[in-house]
Amino acid sequence: MGTLDNDRRVFVVGGGIIGTSCALRLQRGGYQVTLLEKAGIGEGCSFGNAGCISPASIVPMAMPGMLRSVPKWLMDPQGPLTVKWAYLPKAAPWLLRWIRNGNRATAIKSSQALHDLHRDVFDGYRALLGPEQFDDLIRPVGHLYLWRQEPQGLGDVLGRELRDRQGIRSVMLRGGEIQEAEPQLNSGFAVGMLLPDNGYTVNSERLVKALAANFTAAGGVLSRRNVLGFKDGSLGPEALYTDCGSIAVGGAKLVIAAGAWSVRLADKLFGHSISLETERGYHVMLRSPSIQPRRPIMDCSRKFIATPMEHGLRVAGTVEIGGLDAPPDYRRAEALVSHAHALLRNLEFEEKSVWMGFRPSTSDSLPVIDQSKKFPNVYAAFGHGHLGMTGGPGTARLLGEIVAGKPATIDRSPFRIDRF
Repeated sequence: MGTLDNDRRVFVVGGGIIGTSCALRLQRGGYQVTLLEKAGIGEGCSFGNAGCISPASIVPMAMPGMLRSVPKWLMDPQGPLTVKWAYLPKAAPWLLRWIRNGNRATAIKSSQALHDLHRDVFDGYRALLGPEQFDDLIRPVGHLYLWRQEPQGLGDVLGRELRDRQGIRSVMLRGGEIQEAEPQLNSGFAVGMLLPDNGYTVNSERLVKALAANFTAAGGVLSRRNVLGFKDGSLGPEALYTDCGSIAVGGAKLVIAAGAWSVRLADKLFGHSISLETERGYHVMLRSPSIQPRRPIMDCSRKFIATPMEHGLRVAGTVEIGGLDAPPDYRRAEALVSHAHALLRNLEFEEKSVWMGFRPSTSDSLPVIDQSKKFPNVYAAFGHGHLGMTGGPGTARLLGEIVAGKPATIDRSPFRIDRF
């Protein structure tokens, strides 16, 4: 294969929403793309997330006042945050950076970057999917946020300010207005907020598989391999070592979009220590529920989301800091069942299934989308935390611009590798 052909070859590692979106976008930019996925397409974190697509999600996880809530969360067995204490020494540096980022100035900068990345998400999905697949898979019907008492914490107040700064539409609800928005809610909610420009997918796995099908239909190569390491070259790896043998990649471009597993390749490929940690999240899928809400509902007091999907009601949430190797603690998922009963009046269902997955989260709530400072043929697209389904199209667009050497349509600097 000649040098010109090598320049147009790209290997993308990771077949979740980010990697698949990037592979399809790069292919449409004229590259010969191979997508490498260790399991099945869309079967990792992209399978089990809440399915939310949220251009209004511009508020970072680390916010002022957050530290005051952490002890209460940790003491509550059904609370939204837990830490596996044996893993704490490894997670401590990330946790400390996360806490330090909970300040007003950082939150304002991060919210601008998230707005830039997310604002055109629905147009992005329409372009990647086409109109028929978009209408089949995506529902732009808004989100409803709920609080059991007036949200007056520092983070709540700043969150409203950040949304106002970016022109995010919201409608505050009280009393009967909340029940009018969602008639099946239990009582006890003091405040609601409609975010009409958000939406969701009815099946997050099927969405990723649809993108992959578009990719392969246009000639893209999909290979089921687990990338374990690489052989160094001057511009990038000469070969990738996988569970099915090695792949020669000399001269080609390499995109790391492997979610939480990116950390196992990142330090050697990018020449910088990246503040990436695994937030283990859980869901319970309630089959044939007696109630399906009109839109995703976020219980901001208990930090979970209930999403009406085509196979049932998905109740997702919690943050468990425990790494990639510890077994799941499905008590976290079972707690979501009781939360769902507290949310929806007279909820019944036929059966349930539980799931645990790994969110790839940076300490500043921003993904890494950049070219390696060590190997110019290597690129990063990971670290989207809770917002992968929202960040997929924008990440694919920005990465495509970086790979092609084109001027970026948004400010690249908040997503750079060397910011930590």
